[in-house]
Formats: sequence, structure tokens, C-alpha cells
Amino acid sequence: MLQQTTLPRRAPVVLPAPQEEGPLAQGREFVWTDGDFTRIKALIYKRAGISLHDGKHAMVYSRVSRRLRDTGHTSFKAYLDWLEQHDGPEWQEFINALTTNLTAFFREQHHFTILDELMRARRGHDWRIWCSAASTGEEPYSIAMTATEALGSGGSFHLVNSDIDTKVLATAAQGVYKSDGVKGLSPERLQRFFMRGKGGNAGLMRVKPELQKHMEFLSVNLIEELPFSEPFDIVFCRNVMIYFDAETQRRVLERIHRVMKPGGMLFVGHAENFSDARKHFELRGKTVYERV
Repeated sequence: MLQQTTLPRRAPVVLPAPQEEGPLAQGREFVWTDGDFTRIKALIYKRAGISLHDGKHAMVYSRVSRRLRDTGHTSFKAYLDWLEQHDGPEWQEFINALTTNLTAFFREQHHFTILDELMRARRGHDWRIWCSAASTGEEPYSIAMTATEALGSGGSFHLVNSDIDTKVLATAAQGVYKSDGVKGLSPERLQRFFMRGKGGNAGLMRVKPELQKHMEFLSVNLIEELPFSEPFDIVFCRNVMIYFDAETQRRVLERIHRVMKPGGMLFVGHAENFSDARKHFELRGKTVYERV
């Protein structure tokens, strides 16, 4: 009687799936490469001093892809080639797309307490203040409200507000906010410094002209020479230096030092430390430095 032999089973052959090509292979609208990120990283550093780390791929893709749509380009390479060949308004749009604007009224409250004390101690002084990262205006108007409260309605101060992002700066100059955006302010401040919208403007709040008359808005790039001829008593430069590398920080601090009065006060962000800049600034409080 013949014995049956069981042959070993052969594993099924799995053929590789055909590789997709193009942006859909990445699940994106446009093809995105490391080379695109490297080019954008170099361009924004050169134009604005912003240092992007490798964890920013998704953010950069999302923001710059809007510029591709608006300009009609179908690839990052084509857009960047075109951008580098033209020195027009699209450069400002490119910078606007890559700047981060996170702000609120009276953010980091301890700074405004210190500012109030400084100004009350010199009520007759003609104060010059610079808010170097005005964003959509919450910080400048917080400074202006503090100055008005400290000096009285007849107090003398001039507040220069700047930003590299022209779109947010236009919002700041307009001084109009949704009611939800000002809900953290006290009823007394809302009544004193804001007008409530009616009819078609219901739900909006506008800063009163009495506050805005002290204020000036202009576009300033901190990595370029600063356009100021008169020095400042107070400078707010909060949560800006975190986007710069050490060398850019050093150069920006030197520029700020040159446009401040000796003894002037520099307010910086909670994550910023300039202990290496002792020849220019001495720490005088929590993230507050005195100009040497």
C-alpha cells in the first residue's frame, strides 16, 4: 500500500502594490519635499530672521500652500522659483503666512503691574513707548489703558506699535474686536475705553479715539535697522526672540539697545532669557530688563 506524503505548503506570493505618484500619495493637495521645506526655511530666515526647526513641516506646508492657491502655482518649487525672481508684494504675503500671532489683552499681567508702578512714579514725564510685536492690537491697547490709568487723562505718552505682519497690524490699527475677545476686561475698562457696536455692528467693540490718539502703527522688521530717531523709555518685545537663533537674538538686542534711553525698561516673554546680554541689559524683575 502506497503511503501518502504531504508536501509543505508554499507561502502565497504577494505582489507589491503599485506605487502612487504625485500629491495624493502624500494625502496632500501639493507635492511636499524636504527640499521645499529647506528652501522655505532659508528664505524666511533671510527675510525675517525666523528660525524654523524640523518639527514645523506640517505648519509650513499648511500656511504656504495657501499662497500657492492664491497665486495660481501648482507646486512649491514653481512658487518659490517665482518668488525669488520677483521683489514685489508677495514677499510680504509670504512673511505674513509664516509669522505666528498669539495674543490677548493683559497677557502676562505682572508686566502691566510693573508698568503702572513705573509710570505713576514719574507722572509728569513725557513717555515714549514701543510695542515691537503689536500683532492684532491686544498688547498695545493693554499698554495704552495702563498708561492712561497711571498718568491720568492728561498724561503724556506716545506709543509706537509695530509688527512684521502687515495684516495683523491693520487689524490693530482699526481697534475693533468681537465682544468675546474683550470678555476678560473689567466692566470699568470696557466702559471707559470701548464703544459698543449697534445695529449691523452688534457684537463688536471699538477702542475709543481718546485711547487711539496716543498711538502710531507701522511695519518694522527687527532684523533690519530700526527707523526711529528718538529713543524710548519703555520697549515691549515679548515672545519674539523665541523665533530667532542666538546670533539673530544678539543683533536684535543690540538694535533695541540703541533706540532706548539709558535706564529704560525692556519687557520680554516668559520663555526668554538674556543673561548673556549683560553689557546691554540688567535683569530688574521677572522678565523685565533695564537698559545699561
